[in-house]
Amino acid sequence: MDREQKRLLREIMEVEFVLVETNLYLDTHPNDERALRLHNSYSQKHHELKSLYEAKYGLLTFIGMSGCPWSYINEPWPWEINFDI
Repeated sequence: MDREQKRLLREIMEVEFVLVETNLYLDTHPNDERALRLHNSYSQKHHELKSLYEAKYGLLTFIGMSGCPWSYINEPWPWEINFDI
């Protein structure tokens, strides 16, 4: 895993953290338009980052289209990644 791949993966993980937190907040504050805009903005960013990652490096999760051979198995498992950049 090269430096750029790790950087992109870390950015995806950071965006996913924001999405989880805004989701939890919106569960109890569903009419907060500012929070909803923030969540939607990060949701779009997540889609873009994931698309970029998968175009360059293959499937990020098992949910996705793969060519043959199955590419998801080629990536390191999350606990195998050393994020020391």
